Amino acid sequence: MLRFKADSSRFVLAIISDKMRVLVIEDYGPIRESVTQGLREAGLAVDSAADGLNGLWYAESYDYDVIVLDLMLPEIDGLTILEKLRSRGSRSSVLILTAKDQLDDRVEGLNRGADDYLIKPFAFEELLARVRTLIRRRYDVKDPLIRVADLEIDTTNRTVTRAGKTIELTVREYALLEYLSARARQVVSRMDIWEHVYDQSGSQSNVVDVYIGYLRKKIELPDMPKLLHTRRGHGYVLGDDC
Repeated sequence: MLRFKADSSRFVLAIISDKMRVLVIEDYGPIRESVTQGLREAGLAVDSAADGLNGLWYAESYDYDVIVLDLMLPEIDGLTILEKLRSRGSRSSVLILTAKDQLDDRVEGLNRGADDYLIKPFAFEELLARVRTLIRRRYDVKDPLIRVADLEIDTTNRTVTRAGKTIELTVREYALLEYLSARARQVVSRMDIWEHVYDQSGSQSNVVDVYIGYLRKKIELPDMPKLLHTRRGHGYVLGDDC
């Protein structure tokens, strides 16, 4: 189902399923824009909102993996958003981002259901590391080094090797592989891949198939077992015993 928000510049696809997507709710433009851009460059699909009302609408419309949430927001404050989400059973991890550095403020946020807390000003590298940790936690991936047969994905340094040989990937190819590896040996639909890799709505056309083809050519080296399998009518599986 496609839903449209009157003050949004685009349609937002609101389909509840597992995918690596982040929502940034921050009213201060420079922070919101830099965090959003940085997360996108890191290969994540990102939505953003400048106030609590729109932020809550996004958060209730989509099952985000992580929500980066400011506390001091116009319309609806961050703690109220957090309470509403938790009362309605939201499983999204919440990283509170705020200038409030008092212990009581941090404790209150955590007690109301936040998963982590980051004080402004902050280094983007730390925020990214915390976001990635929350994503791994959701997919029950404890080790930042993911192994699928002889394929290794280092999610900290964003490097990939197979049988010790380095594989060079584009940002989107890496994002696709990291997502598939987090769900290794599970069938992942084309729609899931589309919403994970591409930070936009619209027709999938054959873009997913094209990027699967790019990735397959790079990770399936000559004389080695296939790791990326097609399940016609269902999607794709990454694994050595599928």
